Amino acid sequence: MFYYVSGALALCTPTFAVIDCAGVGYKLTVSANTLSRLAGKDGTRVKLYTYFSVREDAQELFGFYTEEEHHAFTMLIGVSGVGPKAALAILSVMTPERLAAAISSENAKEISKAQGVGAKTAARIVLELKDKVASISGDDGAVTDISDVSSNIPGSKLADVESALTVLGYSKAEISYALKKVDKSLDAEDIIRLALRNLMK
Repeated sequence: MFYYVSGALALCTPTFAVIDCAGVGYKLTVSANTLSRLAGKDGTRVKLYTYFSVREDAQELFGFYTEEEHHAFTMLIGVSGVGPKAALAILSVMTPERLAAAISSENAKEISKAQGVGAKTAARIVLELKDKVASISGDDGAVTDISDVSSNIPGSKLADVESALTVLGYSKAEISYALKKVDKSLDAEDIIRLALRNLMK
């Protein structure tokens, strides 16, 4: 229904933000990560990407500072047993790139650190989202179709990086472009962070 809302930041609380759009105040439930990006911006113009949740007993608008966080949220709520509040809890303790790295490396323990997310739920998130990106890898786990960067990144690290960026919604062509200017000797999480920075330019 809404892709994003843009306007003056009228109010910011520990759990939600209000954006004034042409005299209408939109209340958006936000993650701690988005909240940290809004700190000190009261009265200034901001844009939050949105997800509108409709249940029998409530309607709620969620807001995200970046499209990456918005995409990570929609991926999470697509996992059986993971609702909007659990997804938001995960994104409050993990950035989208850290979440993607945890999924690609099957680190369910890292995901279970989020409030209200147990070990079984975290394992299910890894299982279901890992499967969605498994098709980009060969049987040995090596990623294909980005040969221009593969020679500079070990196969396992490259698989983790491409899987993580695919979870965030990027195509192989976009990933290949983003990795060209990244120091391949860095840890996978740092490569993901720098690749995202290149993709957002």
